[in-house]
Amino acid sequence: MPKVRPGADAKWMRRTSSATEEYKNGVANPRADWATQTIAAAPVQAAAVQAAISRGAYAKGVQKAGSARWAEKSASKGADRFAGGVASAQNDYATAVQPYLDVAANTQLPPRGPKGDPKNLLRVAVMANAMRAKKLASS
Repeated sequence: MPKVRPGADAKWMRRTSSATEEYKNGVANPRADWATQTIAAAPVQAAAVQAAISRGAYAKGVQKAGSARWAEKSASKGADRFAGGVASAQNDYATAVQPYLDVAANTQLPPRGPKGDPKNLLRVAVMANAMRAKKLASS
C-alpha cells in the first residue's frame, strides 16, 4: 500500500498558505479561457447537479456539517471577508440591480387601499409579476 500523508499535515498547510502568488498567476495566465471552458462544461455541470439532487447530496451535506460548524466557519471566515467582498462587488451589484430598480420605478401600481385592505395585495402581485417578467426576459 502506498504511504499517504494526512490531509492537513504541516507541509500541506505551509505550502497552501504561501501560494498566493501562484494563485494570482494562475488567474492572470490561465491555460485555457475560463468562460469558453465553463460554457463547454455546462452539460456536465447540469448532469452532476441532477445526480446530486437525485441522491439528496445537498441535505446530506448540510446534515453532516451541522449548524454549529456553519456558525463557527461563518463567524471565523465570513466576518473577516464580508466588508471586503461587499466593497469588491459594489459596481457589479449596482449594474446587476439597476434593471430591477428601473422596473420598480416604472411599474404602474393600482391605488393603495386602507391598511389591511386585501386590494393592497394586488399591488404586490403587480410588482412581483413585473419583476418576474424582467427576470425571464433577462435569462
